[in-house]
Amino acid sequence: MFERILGWAKGVWNKMIGKSDIKRLLGVEVDLSPAMIKALTQWSQMYENRADWLSKKVSSLNLPAAVAGAFATSVTLEMEVEITGAKDGRGARADFLQDQLQRVLPSMREQVEYGVAKGGLVMKPWVDGDQLAVDFSQADQFIPVAFDSRQRPSKCIFVYKLRRGDYYYTRLEFHEFLGYVQDGGRPEGSYRIRNKVLRSTSDADLGSVVPLSSVPEWSDLSEEESFLGVRQPLFGYFRYPQANNIEPGSPLGVSAYARAVDLIQQADIQWSQLLWEFKSGVRKVTVDEQALPKDPKTGEFIVEDLELYRVLRSTNNVGTAGKLFEDWSPGFREQNIINGLEAILKRIEFNCGMARGMLSDPQQVDKTATEVLSSKQQYAATVVDIQKALEAAVRDLLYAMDAWTSIFKLAPKGEYEVTFKFDDSLVTDRQQQFVQDTQMVTMRAMGPVELRMRTFGEPEDVAKQKVAEAQAGQADELFPEVE
Repeated sequence: MFERILGWAKGVWNKMIGKSDIKRLLGVEVDLSPAMIKALTQWSQMYENRADWLSKKVSSLNLPAAVAGAFATSVTLEMEVEITGAKDGRGARADFLQDQLQRVLPSMREQVEYGVAKGGLVMKPWVDGDQLAVDFSQADQFIPVAFDSRQRPSKCIFVYKLRRGDYYYTRLEFHEFLGYVQDGGRPEGSYRIRNKVLRSTSDADLGSVVPLSSVPEWSDLSEEESFLGVRQPLFGYFRYPQANNIEPGSPLGVSAYARAVDLIQQADIQWSQLLWEFKSGVRKVTVDEQALPKDPKTGEFIVEDLELYRVLRSTNNVGTAGKLFEDWSPGFREQNIINGLEAILKRIEFNCGMARGMLSDPQQVDKTATEVLSSKQQYAATVVDIQKALEAAVRDLLYAMDAWTSIFKLAPKGEYEVTFKFDDSLVTDRQQQFVQDTQMVTMRAMGPVELRMRTFGEPEDVAKQKVAEAQAGQADELFPEVE
């Protein structure tokens, strides 16, 4: 079943591209194991609320999306990226890149959620007139071919699909970082992009190769183009920072809930049992069939609400109990089921690196100081690791944006520096930190300027001015002017 590589179509794995097709069209070998393809397919289905264990009897708690969404929110909360000139803090190139990136950042939380859920995300810029745009490809929307020493795809295939009339068009865009070649006596980074378009009358196969001009949207692209002076792939790759337990040693990322798949299934089943407990325990009236009127044509009972009754077929004239009607109100066992569900949810939180009470009931969380601290530290560590992975991916995205800016001369040449700022409230207890810092000032181990810089994030010159103003105000109070 998994002998073929799955390509992209509207965000799901439903278009088959054979390894032999990739070899024939692009001349490259692709090595994706059946285990990884199966796992990625499962993570995607779980995130989209289409897990294979769901049915009319098993409802979903939608936990995968909840896990991915919680991490994405914590990671990108108050995320700021500032690009400045390398020397004087200003520059046309830095300003251009800052403007282009600001158009992307508002959608970063949503895209990070996809990356957390499926284990990876590619951010690939492209030139749109005199501006830059960014394509986001989820882990089931690109085919990595080779990786570098930093576990970034150095060769990657992006698959795009559209329909025009009776034809289906598939474009394979193959990016290759070819390493360094000699150019004029010095090594230069070499990069190549190839495009292949195939047309078919069926969505079930690729069909045959046609010119790029066959599709107006792709007619401006080149079948093959190479660039010198490129030092790395022209895209950023976000990889969820967790060891691959599906295929140890593989550079491919895994989902945030890869280690909780079975637990999530158990939680859905337990939740469905709770729903059934309430449904089956609804008050009913046990009634002998002789007590209800029937439609003479269909033989069905004529009652306003049939769900109110438990109809029993009697062997006697008035039933086995000698009564036509009897109230039926069973007892509920919901608390035992809820306790079991809570235990499963706590285990999911642990396996996913979350804090207690994020999925489970916060009122039932153990509240000893050691347990609370350990739980918060685990979640904070996970979030910080994701932030580091995201920062590395955005830096690579900026490199690619800078490279395209130079190639198409969208802005004057210039160096740039980039700084990142993430919300640190998960890592640092700000109130406790402030208490400690003020004690340091009292002990003369820290100055008031440094205190303001740490507490309010002010630049040094602003902090000095504020401290001077405060000290001047104190002096006026001690030595008021005499009229």
